Amino acid sequence: MAKKKERWGPEKKRENTSECDLDGGFESPVKTFRDISRKNIQSLIVKSRYFQALIVVTVIGIFLRFYDIGYNSIWLDEATTYFTSIKSLADIWQATTAGEFSPPLFMWGEHFMLVLGNNETILRFIPAVLGVLTIPLFYVIGKEFLDRNAGIIAATACAVSPFLIYYSQEARAYSMMLFFLALATIFFLKAIKSGSLIHWALFGIFSALAFWSHFYAIVMIVALVFFAFVELVPGMRTDLKNMKMLILGIAFFVILSLPLLLLSVQLFASRTASAPTYGIQGLGIIVETFNEISGSNDLAMFLLVALFIIGIVQAFIINKNKAAFLVLITVISVIVSYFLSFKMPELPRYLIFLSIVFFIGIAVSYRFFYSLWRSEAVVYGFIILLFIVSAPMLSMYYSGYSKPDWRGFSETLQEKVSPGDAVVSVPGYISQPLDYYFSSAKSDTREYGATTSQDLEKIYSQKGNGTLYFVVTDDISAADPNGDAVAWLKNNTSFAGQDTGIYLFTSN
Repeated sequence: MAKKKERWGPEKKRENTSECDLDGGFESPVKTFRDISRKNIQSLIVKSRYFQALIVVTVIGIFLRFYDIGYNSIWLDEATTYFTSIKSLADIWQATTAGEFSPPLFMWGEHFMLVLGNNETILRFIPAVLGVLTIPLFYVIGKEFLDRNAGIIAATACAVSPFLIYYSQEARAYSMMLFFLALATIFFLKAIKSGSLIHWALFGIFSALAFWSHFYAIVMIVALVFFAFVELVPGMRTDLKNMKMLILGIAFFVILSLPLLLLSVQLFASRTASAPTYGIQGLGIIVETFNEISGSNDLAMFLLVALFIIGIVQAFIINKNKAAFLVLITVISVIVSYFLSFKMPELPRYLIFLSIVFFIGIAVSYRFFYSLWRSEAVVYGFIILLFIVSAPMLSMYYSGYSKPDWRGFSETLQEKVSPGDAVVSVPGYISQPLDYYFSSAKSDTREYGATTSQDLEKIYSQKGNGTLYFVVTDDISAADPNGDAVAWLKNNTSFAGQDTGIYLFTSN
């Protein structure tokens, strides 16, 4: 056991590499859950700059995640969440087994939230809350990985990240997956150092919850397990206990995830049976993922990736196993995503968990600058830098629509149609966000769904005396890659306007 701690534990203290201590020697009175008391919490608030900074960045994170949370109307994916979540708990599971490529845990949570009402804020409440709770988890990860300075820098990166804020305001499972993977990572780091069954068991439990939130969580889970084997195998001859504890942790995950693991194999086979018609392929998925995690700004991406690389180098100087952790998790995740991108649709949001290692690597890089300028200002400078880097994208995000405005479009459509008219969604599945806002019963109209030119021709032949309104989005390119539906629309309809990527055509 001692040998294991030496392999992963903190670097040996040297006089010229002493840790930057914002607290000036103050020791936290809270070491375990038993130490939590009003007096000790008050002492932390008054005397610990780390605790004060964490409170500040968390409050800022709360504001950024809940500010105007209902401003954007729900879009296609969120509408899918709604129409799935209104089903019974058993039917939600059946929807997953029938091909909905999303595990049921998030939908089950939304099912209970909808008891409180039905609007954009309620649908996005769970992701926002979990997004806020993830901020202190990033602090703990950074602290476990290196020190409190890395923790507060990583927590700040999480709090102000436009990428994480966006998915904290989206009624999908990405924020939930990240929350549980952050918890799993905390106990993984603890388990690597301690070999404790409790830590490995909690790693398995939270990994299972992450997998029940989103199938793509398995990529990070496999990467962590692979690293654990690489880390533990050299010590097997002298100490088998750690390896046994790891296997028990994996067993917890497998037992809790078994029904979903079996189902995911079937869904994966069906999802990869044909080439993807949307998403990003090859190296593009890797570049775009780091671009979006960096705030969708090329300059910010170059800066943050450079800091990440510096962080890896610093981690290697401190402890080569820590550097291996950052490199292996990143490399395994991007290689798997690279190859999968040619088999199934790949989007940067599936790799939201890379923000864990990316922000930790960036946080570790502070050590390089602290070695050049031994001042607390280095840590505060990193915090300020992360705010500055995020500010341009955040100002854009809160100044206009970041999702298609189905609410406004539907209100306009409701005013245009007359009794006896028909509304055709192209492709058919975009009827979900339309129907969340548009009422065919209220306007006494008919609704159809069409994906191919044959579908459109059949509906057109039955139009009668009313007008056909065709609601079209760019999804038609993925649903009908041959372009026959688009060609039919050009020949048989007239353009009637567009709103945030939603196009309206009327029959000639």
